[in-house]
Amino acid sequence: MKKVLIAGAILLTTATIASADAFQKCAGCHGANGEKSALNKSKIIKDMSKADIVTALHGYKDGSYGGPMKGLMKGQVASLSDADIQAIANKIGQ
Repeated sequence: MKKVLIAGAILLTTATIASADAFQKCAGCHGANGEKSALNKSKIIKDMSKADIVTALHGYKDGSYGGPMKGLMKGQVASLSDADIQAIANKIGQ
């Protein structure tokens, strides 16, 4: 049982670190708390719901979402896993 708890703690810590790293990509343009309009062209993501963030990120990833920043964002989200996308939404979304 002790090994299971330790393994679970390691996985949780790893997922948290990976999620924080995933958000760092966002923070560069959108601000540490999602408070900026990236390049003065995007929505302010802290005002979006978690569901809207997930929809947008998946849409950027598959090319079905976005306006003028669609190409730039597709490259930014290409390496994000579903868990990364959910973690970003949980961190920023309402």
